[in-house]
Amino acid sequence: MIEKQRKEDRRTRYTRQLIRETLLKLLEKKAFPRITVTEICKLAEINRGTFYLHYYDTEDVLDDILTEMLKTTKSVPDHLMCPKRTHANCSYPFCDKIHENEHYRFLFLDDTISSKIIEKMAEMTKEDYITWLMSHSLLTYEEAEAVFYFQMNGCLNINKLTLRNHCSDWKKIQKTIDTFIKAGLESFLIHDQRDEIL
Repeated sequence: MIEKQRKEDRRTRYTRQLIRETLLKLLEKKAFPRITVTEICKLAEINRGTFYLHYYDTEDVLDDILTEMLKTTKSVPDHLMCPKRTHANCSYPFCDKIHENEHYRFLFLDDTISSKIIEKMAEMTKEDYITWLMSHSLLTYEEAEAVFYFQMNGCLNINKLTLRNHCSDWKKIQKTIDTFIKAGLESFLIHDQRDEIL
């Protein structure tokens, strides 16, 4: 019984991964709204029943891809405010994933997916970000939320721009943007002489 369940789990993981990868391949050639379940099934060589066993529709597949992509990245404060980037608690920057993995790039080049990326980032990171910012500053919830969306939309658009322009020195641009964001955040932070945040 346990062995059968392991095989099914392995098969389920494989099939879901195949469907996700197929959607990403199709995004290389066409816009997300034009991709159909039929096309995914044909390219992945699975039947529609198998697809619907794992996902409701193409939106559900995209949501799974975005969740997978974001789950190993930590919050912006962890990344920006980490005193040493080699420290174990420092995040793996989200933008690095996009620039280092060609598989994900087409998500950012598809304008229809942009709002879905922001929604997913908000779903997974907004509350922690706002809680952190409010606990280290005098900003209200609305102000901290505005900073969050300003920052996420800005970073999303910089990624689009650098990917479209085939930027050769992403690390330098990322460092510049990180310095800019950190300086902006630092201007709001309350510093305690006993325990410096930065």
